[in-house]
Amino acid sequence: MANNSANVLAGKPLATGGVLVAPTGTAAPVDAMTALNASFKALGYVGEDGLTESAERSTDKIKAWGGDVVKVVQTDYAVTYSFTLIETLNSDVLKAVHGAGNVTTTAATSTKGTLHAVKLNGDTLPRQSFVFEVKDGDARIRIYVPQGQITEVGEVTYSDEDVIGYEVTVEAFRDATAGANAIKYIDDGVFSS
Repeated sequence: MANNSANVLAGKPLATGGVLVAPTGTAAPVDAMTALNASFKALGYVGEDGLTESAERSTDKIKAWGGDVVKVVQTDYAVTYSFTLIETLNSDVLKAVHGAGNVTTTAATSTKGTLHAVKLNGDTLPRQSFVFEVKDGDARIRIYVPQGQITEVGEVTYSDEDVIGYEVTVEAFRDATAGANAIKYIDDGVFSS
């Protein structure tokens, strides 16, 4: 097959949001284009470095007497997604980063704006379903993580030189129903005539 530059994509988020989260068990997406279940909440703007997907396999080499490698066995497999959430005033972001039970949001009144009280503690963050929405022109990529958990939150810097952001890593656990840690749906956006 010849080279085809139409098969080369860049990764921009959808205007409606590039990172979405919902409770585990929420109806799964079925492709890259069909509307998501309303339970998926967009986590707003993501930092300019975008989304990073890392798949890691660890293996051990089994050797025969004499030193020849006769088998390679896989000992570990992990998929993670990293990104920086930069909407500090978004209650869904705060709940994703700190846990819903650690965030209390009070609506604005005539004397105060919307208030967020955020507890910082060692509570384990819950597993949730994540969707990452990527586009380039008419092409779409939707990555679905049925069982994901924020396992790392980077340092938060308060500075007049940059925005406040939450650099997070999501561990994608293997889901028995999906048969995978994540499912990637790709639609080239080219319809038949």
